[in-house]
Amino acid sequence: MPGACDGKVALVTGASRGLGKAIARRLAGEGATVGLTARTMEPDPKYHGSLQQTLDEITAAGGAAIAIQADLSKPEDREQLFAELIERAGAPDILVNNAAVTFLRPLDEFPDRRARLMIEMHVLAPMHLTQLAIPAMRERGRGWVLNVTSVGGDLPDGPPFSEFDRTAGFGVYGTVKAALNRLTKSFAAELYDDGIAVNAAAPSNPVATEGAGALDLAKTDTEDIELITQTALTLVTADPKSMTGRIAHTQPFLREIGWLR
Repeated sequence: MPGACDGKVALVTGASRGLGKAIARRLAGEGATVGLTARTMEPDPKYHGSLQQTLDEITAAGGAAIAIQADLSKPEDREQLFAELIERAGAPDILVNNAAVTFLRPLDEFPDRRARLMIEMHVLAPMHLTQLAIPAMRERGRGWVLNVTSVGGDLPDGPPFSEFDRTAGFGVYGTVKAALNRLTKSFAAELYDDGIAVNAAAPSNPVATEGAGALDLAKTDTEDIELITQTALTLVTADPKSMTGRIAHTQPFLREIGWLR
């Protein structure tokens, strides 16, 4: 039975662990040739997960993937990543901007270099990678960009404020995700006539990925990771003319399309 992504090339950033790995495996299972990228190529005792492990799991399940090591905080690495992906697999039909870095510090002493790195990874890198993907997508007359965002990008209610919103430095994370959401909407509008869909997706509740656990933001799952992979799959296979510019929170989005009750 054909998969929803048969014949397509997908690039998934931050694919060594967490949501990126789960989305990469889902797209490969649907027939995409998946370009995997992250900083960690080989297993390392200091980190949970690596590109090699994701690659091995995809190929063991019968999928197709390639792994390209890159530090996406560096523009030159982003350029090289795209050049190598095109050479080895072709220009991507699907781009999933998932790679991120997060630091939590009190706002009154938040280090400038940490804030700049978060802006680079959450905003400038997705923008640059989307720019690199546009020419081939525009030539084909179709393409899908998905930015992995967070409910932390929504404006907080309060007072009283939630525990998450009162977490030291959480506002910087929320700020860069809010910027990513606005960037998503802007790209969707500008690329609409080119047949390129640009959407963002966020778990409705915390998912206990390795990164979230390390920051004490989510030690246990309150949402099945399948909800984000299903949301991602839907957004990167839907008609770009009718499904673009969405900031999709998993549970209400999946209820809207009838996948979840």
